Amino acid sequence: MKFQVQVYQDEDDAYAAECPSIPGCVTGADSFEEALSMIQDAIKGCVETRKGLGYQLFLPTYEVEVAV
Repeated sequence: MKFQVQVYQDEDDAYAAECPSIPGCVTGADSFEEALSMIQDAIKGCVETRKGLGYQLFLPTYEVEVAV
């Protein structure tokens, strides 16, 4: 299964990665590549936890166009 993820560098030059379709699924790393690897593990863990708790596994995400 594929998930959209966001990876960004914070003010301390650390990298954060999150999966917007799984609330609270966030991880941190020292490099971009490590963040991508770690978010994959985080997604697996979050899905298993949500499954065990009987929660919806993930929330649908949508794209909307906004004029700015």
